[in-house]
Amino acid sequence: MCVRRCVITVGELGEFGVVNRITGRLPQSAAVMLGPGDDAALVAAPDGRVVVTTDLLLEGRHFRRDWSGPYDVGRKAAAQNLADVAAMGAAPTALVIGLGIPADLPLTWLDELTDGFREECEAAGASVAGGDVTRCDLVVLGVTALGDLGGRAPVRRDGARPGQVVAVTGRLGHAAAGWALLEAGVTAGSPVLERAVAAHRRPRPPYEEGPRAAELGASAMLDVSDGLLQDLGHVAAASGVRVELDPQAFEVGEPVAAAAKELGADPLEWVLTGGEDHALAAVFPAGTRLPEAWRVVGRVVEGEGVLVYGREMGPGGWDHFR
Repeated sequence: MCVRRCVITVGELGEFGVVNRITGRLPQSAAVMLGPGDDAALVAAPDGRVVVTTDLLLEGRHFRRDWSGPYDVGRKAAAQNLADVAAMGAAPTALVIGLGIPADLPLTWLDELTDGFREECEAAGASVAGGDVTRCDLVVLGVTALGDLGGRAPVRRDGARPGQVVAVTGRLGHAAAGWALLEAGVTAGSPVLERAVAAHRRPRPPYEEGPRAAELGASAMLDVSDGLLQDLGHVAAASGVRVELDPQAFEVGEPVAAAAKELGADPLEWVLTGGEDHALAAVFPAGTRLPEAWRVVGRVVEGEGVLVYGREMGPGGWDHFR
């Protein structure tokens, strides 16, 4: 019997069995009033408004199974959506997952993916409310995240004004450094290099800082998913202002510096243009007393675009259609 369980495939289990296997491993948070098992879930919305975001992840484009294990894929898929909720100043409450998988995918892979989703949700105070599973040639994940504003106004991208300051919280450049190491075939080495690779596989968004920034009066905010320069360019364009960054204000993490030394790269390039760390960048009124987790890295002035003092740089970052 044990041998049979070890070799059974998703195709043999059937869609209903797959759904039960996933949902049976996912405890529900207080926000999920009715979880998987019915035609739809019921999620509490104490604020009376719901923040909603969605992302699509395709095997071979957003993750590689030879680079990342299923647990890491689950955590990363959850993190990039939950971070978007936090970037609006909301507290994440729930995820809904659409999953396409090959029929011969081992159930152990599915179990580890589910563990990744569960643990990332726990880190953000959310849970999985439901979803759907279908057969697909590649692994495809469609993830929708919900959040609650707690009575606060949403923090949008168009609220930056001249005279305000730009600040960041969370890691920058770590995921890009890890990706560069994997691309170069450096998959093992010193513990510090392994930390960079781990950052690519599993981001650590500062979820609690989104609502905190909203309470502190942030006028604009976003999740740094495609690179700081490119993402702040969205704030500048939406607000009709110019963002000026001081390269001396950024902290280059030890894994980023070590990876740059290993590959002969510029670490600041990864910090400014690397994506997938899911840090938060926000604009605050000048003089705002910011918590230690936030670092002021620039200012907002009249004009347009993003300028880095003393450096000529393009927009950088990730663009699906570039």
